[in-house]
This record gives sequence, C-alpha cells and structure tokens, in this order.
Amino acid sequence: MLSPAHVINHSGGIARGTFLQRFGLTRFHVARAVRDGTVVRVRRGVFATDRTAPELVAAAAHGGALTCTAALRMHGIWVPDDDPDLHVWLGENGRVHHTGCDCVSHWFEGATVLGLAPLEDALVHVYACRGAEAFFVALESAMRQRKIGSARLLRARLPASARWLIDLARYDAGSGLESLLRLRLHHLGIRLDCQVKIEGVGRVDFVVGGRLILETDGAEHHGDPAQRHRDLQRDAAASARGFETLRFDYAQVVHDWRVVEAAIIAALTRAS
Repeated sequence: MLSPAHVINHSGGIARGTFLQRFGLTRFHVARAVRDGTVVRVRRGVFATDRTAPELVAAAAHGGALTCTAALRMHGIWVPDDDPDLHVWLGENGRVHHTGCDCVSHWFEGATVLGLAPLEDALVHVYACRGAEAFFVALESAMRQRKIGSARLLRARLPASARWLIDLARYDAGSGLESLLRLRLHHLGIRLDCQVKIEGVGRVDFVVGGRLILETDGAEHHGDPAQRHRDLQRDAAASARGFETLRFDYAQVVHDWRVVEAAIIAALTRAS
C-alpha cells in the first residue's frame, strides 16, 4: 500500500483526507503517519508533509491555494520582488480558516482548491490583483519558457480592456526587465526593435530610432567584473558604429523609472 506521505508528495504537497481515502488510506493510516512525523496535519481534514513548501502549507491553512506572484515564482515565472504577501485563492464560496494572519484572500471564480494554483489561473489572478505590468512580465516569462501553449487562450479570461497585452506579448523577451521596459515605453508611444543583432557588437536588447541601444542588466551582472568588461567592450564597439548605448539595472527600471524615462527621451531628442 502506498504511504500517506508518498501520495501527498506526488499530489502537489497538500491533500485532503477524502482524497487519501481513494488510495485505501484510512483515518488510522493517516493518524499513524502524523504520529511518526511523516505527515503534518495542516487543519482538520487537510494534510501536508515535511517536504511541502511552507507557502503551500500556509495557503492551505488559510483555506485555499497559493496564487498571484508567490504562485508564479513557484512555477518558475519571473515577477518583480516587490510583493512579499501570501495571496490565497479561496474560490467563489471558500472561507478563511486562518486567524490573525497577513494572507491576502481572493474569492476569484472557481471551486476551492488546495496547493498551488495552476499557471493560467495564477496569471489571470495576478492581472486582477496587481494590474497590467505584473501580468505582462509574468506572461512573457511563461511564453519565453514555453510553459503555456497559446497565450491567446487567456484572452477570454481577461477583461476586454486588457486583451491588447496578449497581442503585445512576445516569445523572445530576454528577461522580465526587458518586458517591463518595453511595456512602459509602449505607453509612451516609443517603438522598439527587439533582440537586434548588430555586426561587431552582437545581439542587443532593444534599438530605438535606428541609433539608440537600450540594455537591461539583471542581477547576474552585479559583482561580475568579467561581465562588466564585456559590456564595456560591446558599448565601445557600438559607439564606433554610431550607436549610443543606455544601460539600466533592476533597481532603476523598477524603482526609479522617471530617471530612466528622462534619459531615454533625452537620448532620442539628441539623435533627432
């Protein structure tokens, strides 16, 4: 007979007692597993194991499934790190079991489920909760990793006013920072050529107006002298070919956008 811990671990890390019964596991089997420490009782009728992610345990204790940005991170999707809260999908008729917690409850449509919200659900939820930017960068991250089939299947699940985001999304976005930069410049009416290969320079994130290169440097660039040297070589090679390069890091794009915007507009003005 399969053990309760084995079934729970292979069912997403959270399971109801009624689900375990389908495998012939009685209350006696589950109670014994709780006593020997291989299974944890999250709340009445809901169980996890010591291998279950703490976020999933907390969401189940609250009454539902982990969703929004925390769920997207667990799916391997890039999202900004400015939302540390635990968001829990309770379904349309769920109820809160936690007391005195900091969880954010969502009564989005659907039945109450436990564990990790499916990727498409988490994307739809993050749009409703965090707005267009969080949704767009997560969508392009999922598309880049081929974790969703056709993004157009999401169209019917979004408000009509948000469906243009699906049309703007690309499969070749190099990073979440690139996605965020492109969306914000789109709002300004600035057209970008993406992932452009320049002879003698290599592939760059964006070219604007034929002569301005925009590059976004993620966390992997920090503290890496060799990478910094390669970037300087690329920028010098680009300058020799008549390009100006503006390079921005995570903190600038996410937290100091007005400075980034002003720098880009000034560079475009100089080039005109």
